[in-house]
Amino acid sequence: MSKSRNISQFRISVLAMFLVGNLGAADFFVTNLIQFNVAVPLAQPGDTITLANGVWANADLVFIGEGSDSDPITLRAQTSGRVYLTGASRLHLGGSHLVVQGLVFTNGFPQALDVIEFQAGFATLAVSCRVTECAIFDFNPPVPGVETKWVSLYGFSNRVDHCYFKGKQNPGTLMVVRLPPAGGADAATPNYHLIDHNHFGPRPLVGGNGGEIIRVGESDTAFNLSRTIVEYNYFNGCDGEIEIISNKSCENVYRYNTFEECAGTLTLRHGDGCRVESNYFLGKDKPASGGVRINGEDHVIMNNYFQNLAGGAGYSAVVLMQGLENSPLNGYFQVRNAVIAFNSLINCSNSLLVGLEATFSESGTNRTTTMPPVDCKIANNIVFTMKRKLVDQRITPVNLVWEGNIMFGTALGIGLVPGILLADPMMGQVADGLWAPLPASPAIGGAKGSFSFVTDDIRGRLRPLAKDVGSDQVNGSGPTRRPLTSADVGPSWSQPLKLELSLIQRSTVALRWRSVAGSVYRVQISTNLAAWTDIGAPITATGATETWEEPWLAGRTRLYRVKQLTE
Repeated sequence: MSKSRNISQFRISVLAMFLVGNLGAADFFVTNLIQFNVAVPLAQPGDTITLANGVWANADLVFIGEGSDSDPITLRAQTSGRVYLTGASRLHLGGSHLVVQGLVFTNGFPQALDVIEFQAGFATLAVSCRVTECAIFDFNPPVPGVETKWVSLYGFSNRVDHCYFKGKQNPGTLMVVRLPPAGGADAATPNYHLIDHNHFGPRPLVGGNGGEIIRVGESDTAFNLSRTIVEYNYFNGCDGEIEIISNKSCENVYRYNTFEECAGTLTLRHGDGCRVESNYFLGKDKPASGGVRINGEDHVIMNNYFQNLAGGAGYSAVVLMQGLENSPLNGYFQVRNAVIAFNSLINCSNSLLVGLEATFSESGTNRTTTMPPVDCKIANNIVFTMKRKLVDQRITPVNLVWEGNIMFGTALGIGLVPGILLADPMMGQVADGLWAPLPASPAIGGAKGSFSFVTDDIRGRLRPLAKDVGSDQVNGSGPTRRPLTSADVGPSWSQPLKLELSLIQRSTVALRWRSVAGSVYRVQISTNLAAWTDIGAPITATGATETWEEPWLAGRTRLYRVKQLTE
């Protein structure tokens, strides 16, 4: 009895220290792991657990709770980007509707399990949980060759967004989507994870397998439905291995991402029915920079832009692999029913490769792939290059349909077939330096077939019934997307302060900037850039974006800036 009373008294005293705010939602402010472990079981929907700024060494954070869709339980840094988890620190989430925000893992490495796991023990999976505005920097073991992983998504409907990952040097996939075991109770249930608006920074070549940035599934769950969406991410210098992204499950979507100077490819390694849509692959002539590599059935590769990719063979811009007869789960399944449509391949060293041979090794035996692509369609693409041949066909495909393609520059590489027009596509550079058809181009309105599922282009412009060939609909509506840079993704606290001015309504000047929740900002005005005057009251940001406005007076000249007063 005495021991029970002591625990109760301790919890009450701790609660008094870090309960802040009204009775409707509590904020548990914790300064050490003991207080954190007490706060976790006390947190209710709508509550927040705030980690004090500073270094948290060897912190094993097990965050378990049951929030709700409208009232999640939040674990956050006191100031985003100012809580440093070092040494053997790790984070495991279990339960539902949990949000983790603003933590940084650095100066350490995981000594057991993974750095961030969307499960707390094998029995407590994460469902509808989110990790946002976090970062993992150079979190590597001191001994080369030790395999670790940084993020593992288990459970269902979880999200990783606006995070920054950089400097993973050792083997082990950086981020893994784990599917339920094949044949298990949840094997037929898609996980519906979302990976978006993250910055994946440089990763050196690790040698061999295990250097992927993202892997969705595994060989033994390759035919499970995942339906994970990977969108609006920026990959830069991701050189770990040939597979930047390795797809190993079914019906996933990879869209609106930018791959810049990456020595590797987005690889559909196993699984069927995936869509690779409206991505930018910008090689800048970096050796081994590549595009999309395809195995399996029913994939759609559409609206993508490939430029200055210098890779060959499996690192070519678009590669259809050969299949392995009687392939095991970890082998090479025959390409069937692939649709490659409305893509632009500009100045790539190796553009279209049909039927790349591979060797599968198992138990000391090597087997060579021999099965050609079957029933595929390559339609309405622009291929324009002065490097090597336009099409590299290594095996005769079965029932391959060419339709509405425009190719120009070097030798075609195959016999002329219906569906390929050898003509100058008349490309010109647009404002961001990329290439699009000029008004007199044969690509304008030149697409063949209906392709009703292609409703917009790579920039989000609507496509009419008479569609343009290639990734860009030149005469479509106004663009809503563009190639991403590091300024568009990752944590807001890692970005320089940028100001957006809107005069859409002439009666109002509206300022908008990316902010850090809890930080204080001040709007200032000037007429000469030398002297600045505060205008209005200090603004305490409540979210990732803050706004301010004032009436617009015709004839008045003002310069505006926003100054961050506190972090």
